[in-house]
Amino acid sequence: MTAVLALVVAVAALTAHTWVNATRWLRRPDAGPVEVTEPVAVLLPLRDEADRVEPCLRALLAQRGVPGLRIVVLDDGSTDGTADVVRAVAGDDPRLTLLTGVAPPPGWLGKPHACWQLATRTDPGATVLAFVDADVVLTPYAVAAAVTELRAARAALLSPYPRILVRGVADRLVQPLLQWLWLTFLPLRAMERSPRPSLAAAGGQFLVVDRAGYLRAGGHAAVADKVLEDIELARAVKRSGGRIALADGAELAACRMYESWPQLRDGYTKSLWAAFGHPVAAAAVVTVLLLLYTAPPLVAVGLAPTAPLVSMVALIAYLLGVAGRVVSARATGGRAWPDALAHPVSVVVLGWLTLRSYHLRKRRRLTWRGRPVS
Repeated sequence: MTAVLALVVAVAALTAHTWVNATRWLRRPDAGPVEVTEPVAVLLPLRDEADRVEPCLRALLAQRGVPGLRIVVLDDGSTDGTADVVRAVAGDDPRLTLLTGVAPPPGWLGKPHACWQLATRTDPGATVLAFVDADVVLTPYAVAAAVTELRAARAALLSPYPRILVRGVADRLVQPLLQWLWLTFLPLRAMERSPRPSLAAAGGQFLVVDRAGYLRAGGHAAVADKVLEDIELARAVKRSGGRIALADGAELAACRMYESWPQLRDGYTKSLWAAFGHPVAAAAVVTVLLLLYTAPPLVAVGLAPTAPLVSMVALIAYLLGVAGRVVSARATGGRAWPDALAHPVSVVVLGWLTLRSYHLRKRRRLTWRGRPVS
């Protein structure tokens, strides 16, 4: 009974932390209408995105409230006609420039190199750089709202986390963990105030940076070989003396990250080893997550016939974990019901993906978009 009560206390504390983060400390930019006067460059790296880049491009071209907007697109060695799609959508719009990327040199991974090319080849007069991924669709005032929030936070880097679109079972099990993890385990107020690089989070789908602060941190050149270049860039900003901030971007952007289970599986596999670091640390974190969120329903069911009181306490721990997922979903525009009820299964899938990530990395078999990542 003592161990189960300890689980209840621990899960209750974490769920309370999720609620405090979501209701008090999570920034929520005004979705508009809002206007900024400083010049902004939106930077879009593309590699084989012909089948899904059009909605992203049309949303960028429809941005309002940014009179000094420039859109710079980099075709990073695509072989599927991505550049042709960009030209067809952009037409003769003078705000959009299409660049042809060069292959990354030794020591560089593909995305950091593409982002660095964009940052160094865009209009030097732009005081803010907004990096956007091809699977992100922005609302009309998203860029203006994000820049406004960047300045209000007095930050060098703002990560307005998009609303993650989910469709299939795998999506609904895994994708909500992205927001849940940082809302549950990351103290948002301390992250903004503390200079410690270890207290950092960011999502590369939509990332807005003060150009001077970005360059002072070394830009993407400082994270050239990092799989999680977004988080590492946030850490580099902190090391250079800049502030970072997270925001709920559900009203600014929507993102459908993966179209299928194989894509989702391989996407997480390529990066989870980098998220956790040393295998021992990963094992410890996954074990704690399994104990806190997967063990309670198993105990509740297994001990119901013989120890109903212990079973009831374990059920409370499970329901508290579900409550944390509900809070996270509602705070970030996600789907709460009935998906949150499967939270223990989500944690198991995360554990398996983590194990797979370390296994394939050890055998040097991790790739993404045809390029090795480790």
